[in-house]
Amino acid sequence: MPQHVPFMNSNKKVDLKIIIIGALGVGKTSLLHQYVHKTFYEDYRTTLGASILTKVIMVDNTPLKLQIWDTGGQERFRSMVSTFYKGSDGCMLAFDVTDMESFESMDDWREDFLDKVLSQEKDFPMVVLGNKIDISDRQVPQEAASAWCKEKDIPYFEVSAKNDINVARAFETLARQALARHQGILENYLTESIKLTPNNQPRRKCC
Repeated sequence: MPQHVPFMNSNKKVDLKIIIIGALGVGKTSLLHQYVHKTFYEDYRTTLGASILTKVIMVDNTPLKLQIWDTGGQERFRSMVSTFYKGSDGCMLAFDVTDMESFESMDDWREDFLDKVLSQEKDFPMVVLGNKIDISDRQVPQEAASAWCKEKDIPYFEVSAKNDINVARAFETLARQALARHQGILENYLTESIKLTPNNQPRRKCC
């Protein structure tokens, strides 16, 4: 019997939660504002906890409402920030190409996220952004960042929030991954529901 999958309807909007994590000062807030508002956010106030912006886009004929969480990168807020991971559909890891320490902390950020969300799902939708490529004082070689991402099978983008280089491409790549995972979960849920509902249930007798 053919199965109907209403969630595949291109007219049905899908809500996805995307979270941006990374060390303090790598430009997470600037990346988010560049993507959502097409403006360079040059305000150096530290994000405390998390702030949220939304954007509606079309991916593969499916309307997506992205709820994007911008998180603080200060180490002392790490435990609080990790409470925002729950329910995420995709994760954006950001570092600053002019700050080697921000790149070296990527393993910790990635492992902390996977431990808090779904430690068994190692192919969780994720992309890595090397921000501030517009600045000449580079410390992290592109080859080193690409190799780190290749080893972990994570797409890597060299970006500039200031000059709007590759920002939309990176977000949309992550959105496409998150949508595929979302649809796969729903397909599995429907399949299991069908298996758990036998067709030979006795009819209830009327009095």
